[in-house]
Amino acid sequence: MNDTYINNNGTLMPESQPVILANNRSLRYGDGIFETMRWVDNDIRFLQYHIERLQESMEILHLEGANKFDAYFIREKAAELVKKNKLGEARIRLNIYRGGAGLYSPDTNKCNYLLEATPLEHSGYRLNKTGVIIDVYREHRKPVNSLSKLKSNNALIYVLAGITRKKLGCDDMLILNNEGFLCESLSANIFVWYNKTLYTPALSEGCIAGVMRRVVIEMAKEYGIEVVEAQISPEILHEADEMFLTNAIHGIHWVMGYKKKRYFNYLSKRLQEKLSKWQLEIDLDE
Repeated sequence: MNDTYINNNGTLMPESQPVILANNRSLRYGDGIFETMRWVDNDIRFLQYHIERLQESMEILHLEGANKFDAYFIREKAAELVKKNKLGEARIRLNIYRGGAGLYSPDTNKCNYLLEATPLEHSGYRLNKTGVIIDVYREHRKPVNSLSKLKSNNALIYVLAGITRKKLGCDDMLILNNEGFLCESLSANIFVWYNKTLYTPALSEGCIAGVMRRVVIEMAKEYGIEVVEAQISPEILHEADEMFLTNAIHGIHWVMGYKKKRYFNYLSKRLQEKLSKWQLEIDLDE
């Protein structure tokens, strides 16, 4: 069986080879961030959006070297790894974490990186045939602060919500912020179609600043759909006409039901169909 390779700080090595030391700051403190990207047609979809988010996150965390992770660098390293692993379309995960030692006060702000490339289930963005069944996670709430929008290496609330999801037997869980309003799901942003308006939790509500969230908002507006970023009560789940989840890997996933409520997927279909064409136009403009 052939090894899957990773890129550890510029060195290609089998993923079976250990790379984490006991004093690794990502392991000890969750001191880092990550980006999950989709490799299609020899490039990363919406790469510039990923870079903007990544570099902003690095600056917020005082990680040095943000300018190093530009389009050329990420595209080149991803292409090298995809080729090494003999992949077509791939899921690219870039983890950046603070190097060095120290306790809560680090002795350096220089960063290390770990790049992974794994196969995708299918090519292109496809709307899920069977809608997602969701529930609301109520055991813990996500704090709202300036770090909430980051894809950080600390994922405890998502892990705990994932445990509850398995216990309930549903497909995904919606996470609430500390005020009890909708925030996001386990690995996606939330969109709700209600009274001919598309609603999504505002970034001020503590959700991840998702790349696909940004894409869908821009795309919907381009097609004349009113989009409102707002504070959203979970009570809307009982009244909404349609609901879908978004992330960079799957694009749009339509939600079929919550409790006894069932949703349509008309808008989800329309947007997913337009996504591939729209993404190509955006990528060509970069």
